[in-house]
Amino acid sequence: MAGRAQPSGPAGSGGGAPGLLPLLLLLLSAAAIIPRGDGQNLVTEDVTVVEGDVATISCRVKNSDDSVIQLLNPNRQTIYFRDFRPLKDSRFQLVNFSNSELRVSLTNVSISDEGRYFCQLYTDPPQEIYTTITVLVPPRNLVIDIEKETAVEGEEIELNCTAMASRPATTIRWFKGNKELTGKSEVERWSDMYTVTSQLLLKVGREDDGVPVICLVDHPAVKDLQTQRYLEVMYKPQVRVSQNYPLQGLTREGEPLELTCTAFGKPQPTDMRWLRVDDEMPQHVVVSGSNLLISNLNKTDNGTYRCEASNAVGKSHADYMLFVYDTTATTEPAVHGTSVPPTASAEALPTVQLSNASLASRPDSRAGEEGAIRSVDHAVVGGVVAVVVFAMLCLLIILGRYFARHKGTYFTHEAKGADDAADADTAIINAEGGQNNSEEKKEYFI
Repeated sequence: MAGRAQPSGPAGSGGGAPGLLPLLLLLLSAAAIIPRGDGQNLVTEDVTVVEGDVATISCRVKNSDDSVIQLLNPNRQTIYFRDFRPLKDSRFQLVNFSNSELRVSLTNVSISDEGRYFCQLYTDPPQEIYTTITVLVPPRNLVIDIEKETAVEGEEIELNCTAMASRPATTIRWFKGNKELTGKSEVERWSDMYTVTSQLLLKVGREDDGVPVICLVDHPAVKDLQTQRYLEVMYKPQVRVSQNYPLQGLTREGEPLELTCTAFGKPQPTDMRWLRVDDEMPQHVVVSGSNLLISNLNKTDNGTYRCEASNAVGKSHADYMLFVYDTTATTEPAVHGTSVPPTASAEALPTVQLSNASLASRPDSRAGEEGAIRSVDHAVVGGVVAVVVFAMLCLLIILGRYFARHKGTYFTHEAKGADDAADADTAIINAEGGQNNSEEKKEYFI
């Protein structure tokens, strides 16, 4: 009948796919509000990834019953429903889908991707479990700032190493060559990033010149990240005097002597001179640059000869003590010549110290003298002791003979004739010359 309305066909007939879209949206909305289960049948792992790398999320079912698996982002938006991706983010790609696993990769990970991702399994009751993505950010830059480009020996300098914009905060370690040093670190937080600055105070010496100071970063997002600066240290000269002739033995009268002065410093010494300590330089001594020559040694040359060197940092010196022997001297010293270690001048900053090996290698002209003097002293002392002992023995012999000759009984003339007397009075009267002697011995006092 014209004008009668015809019953419409089934919803979506003739449209097919457009009729499924409302149903799909309804399912997605329902999935967003599914309560979290205990996840006893779901398995997943947390993911740690470096910014810019690829993170892989895996949702696995231990006992599959063909239930539907889906993956949601931290905002609970569905990334994958089975093998279908409703989310319009092409960085998410399906790696594997089966009844027991849904594995998805996320490329070019950034800080904004960090958080919890949910795996859901449509069972009765539904199950849910989450995995956490942690994004690591390596330091953007690593820089060493040094207080002084050029330091002087003995100074303390400050170095600062800065590691900027990392997540989590970095740990900074210091090394001087192969030796680890201890610095002091400060951490600043900017939004989700950390900037770490480490300060190192270092007292430098001449041995540190040209040595690298290394700033090394410990961070889970990067390996072997380091930077370094080479130290430049200025130091005053280190002076050494060596004997060229004679190479060994004594410095004898009439023979030549040649000395050479060498000096090393930074900057290289520009002024070097020879002088004689506490006396004038002999006129016959020839000085040519760093060399000193005495063509004909004599006793008046004895003394201390000093080589001085200086640069912009300071002045130092080394001494050579000369002793000239007679031509008949035969004692050979163990070490010939002596060079006194340089002492710092008043204007020099650090004190110059020479190694023991350096000092031991220097000639010593006094060693022979000391050996000869010691041998002479021993002979003199022995002779004096022998003379004293001999004199004492002679004195004892003389005294013994003297006492032996004067030992015995002695009688005086006064006792003569008194041996046969009956008593003491008679003995006195009978004594020879008793009365006469009495008369003769009379004394008169007025």
